[in-house]
Amino acid sequence: KDVWSILPMDISLLPSVLEIERRAYEFPWTETIFKDCLKSGYSAWVLAGDDGRLAGYALMSMAVDEAHVLNLCVDPLHQRRGYGLKLLKHLMKIARAAQASIVLLEVRKSNKAALKLYEGIGFARIGVRKAYYPAREGREDALVLGFDIL
Repeated sequence: KDVWSILPMDISLLPSVLEIERRAYEFPWTETIFKDCLKSGYSAWVLAGDDGRLAGYALMSMAVDEAHVLNLCVDPLHQRRGYGLKLLKHLMKIARAAQASIVLLEVRKSNKAALKLYEGIGFARIGVRKAYYPAREGREDALVLGFDIL
């Protein structure tokens, strides 16, 4: 049985992270965005197998008492196995430890699987960012979700 561990993301893992990002998203983040997140000291994690393969990753920024999930992604080859939930729970634990009072994130309105994951653990819809994401036909709205920790 495969053993998966959550480990800190570092620059050496970016080629694998970018492979997953490009498989998972039609409009993927660039290498520069990931490098900027790492340089900024954001909370960045990978889900790594005992063989060194990555199944997913998550990045979160924290400011004052607010945590913001920037990117949470599971490789399409490994989806529907609870790995997204595992990464999300890890981020929530970090946010709690940092005494954040709320965790925020944006999600594409059309991303039903992600909405099910987030709402399933108690995130609530708190707003909409109009035309937030690039889309095939123009732009797509993002739902803003929040989870009150306190």
